[in-house]
Amino acid sequence: MNEVFQHTSPRRADAIQRAQSFSLPVSNAKPTERSGCTRSHQESNDLVSAQLSISDILDVLNRFDTPIEVMTTMFKTPPNDMHVFTADEIARYKINRKRGDPASIKSQASTSTEPNPKATTITVNPNNLSPAATASQDPVAGGQALANLSAIEDYARRPTRMVLYTGLDLFGDDLRSERMADAAECAKTCLSMNGECKAFTFNTNPKITQGPNCFLKSNQGRADGNSVAISGKFLSGVEPDPQDFTISTIDPAASLFKDVDLPGGDLTSRPAQIGGNAQQCRLACIDEGRCVAFTYIKRKKECWLKAVVGSPKYGAGLVTGVKDVKSFSAPRIISLQ
Repeated sequence: MNEVFQHTSPRRADAIQRAQSFSLPVSNAKPTERSGCTRSHQESNDLVSAQLSISDILDVLNRFDTPIEVMTTMFKTPPNDMHVFTADEIARYKINRKRGDPASIKSQASTSTEPNPKATTITVNPNNLSPAATASQDPVAGGQALANLSAIEDYARRPTRMVLYTGLDLFGDDLRSERMADAAECAKTCLSMNGECKAFTFNTNPKITQGPNCFLKSNQGRADGNSVAISGKFLSGVEPDPQDFTISTIDPAASLFKDVDLPGGDLTSRPAQIGGNAQQCRLACIDEGRCVAFTYIKRKKECWLKAVVGSPKYGAGLVTGVKDVKSFSAPRIISLQ
C-alpha cells in the first residue's frame, strides 16, 4: 500500500510511526502469511498527551480507510500481545486490499490534497525501489544511471590481462577440450568465448599426437604441477595481479614411475583406496599432508600411501609417485587492452 502522508508536526510524525506499528501492512499477502495488529504501549501517565496521540493515530488510520472493527480489535489487544486475523476476518474487514483498489486510490487522493501550503508530501513505496522503476520515473537520469552501471559491470567482468604459467596444470572445471596447433591458439579460443572461458591448459607433450591438447575451463580449477603443461588465466580490471604460490605436487610427467615398488613405509595397515586408478591415488597422496609417496597396484586396484620413501625395487604392474614441493610465479602478465 502506498503510504502518502503530510509531515506537519513532530507529534503528527510520531503518530504516523505508531500507527504503522499498530496495523501491519497486509496488501498482497500470500495465503501462507499471517496478518495481525498490536497496540502501542507508553509508560507516560500524561492523559492529555495520550488523548492527543490517540486522536492523531485514529486520524492517520482513517486516511487509509482502516475499518473501525480493526481499530476496536487493536485497542482491545494487550500491549505485549499480537492479534492474528483469521481468513474470515481479513475477508470481512477487507484489510487485504491491493494497489489500485478504489479505497486505496481514495485514501491517497484525500491525503495528497489536504490543504497545507507548508507541508511536504513524501511518497514511500518500498516495492517500487528498483533500478527499472527509478528509470521509468526519470527516463533520462534513469537511463544514464543504468548505462553507468552497465559500464561498471563490463569493466568488472571484461578480461584485461592474461597470466601465463609454465609447468602448471589447472586440473578440472573443463568446459570442453580440443586439438590446437599451439598454446596461442588455445588462449585465443578461450578469449573468444565471451567470458564463459576463464582459463585454459595446453599440453605440450610431443608424444601426444592425437586427441585434445587444449582444455578450456569455466574456472581456474585445481593447481597441479605438470612439466609439460602451459596454463593461462584471464583477469578482469578489478582483480589484482597474482602472487607467487607454493604447492605440493606429484608431477605426472616427471615423478611417476611404472613397474616400481616402494616396500614398507605405509601410512596405514590398509590401502587408502580400493578401486579407482593411479591418477586418483596420486591426488590422494597430494591431499594427505603426511604422504610423501604412493604405490598403486593395478591388479588389485589398491592405493598405498607412504610416510617414508623406502628403497625402490622392480614391481610388475605397479605405479609409484614421489611428492615434491614447487613454487610458481607468473613469468608473463600480458595486457589485453
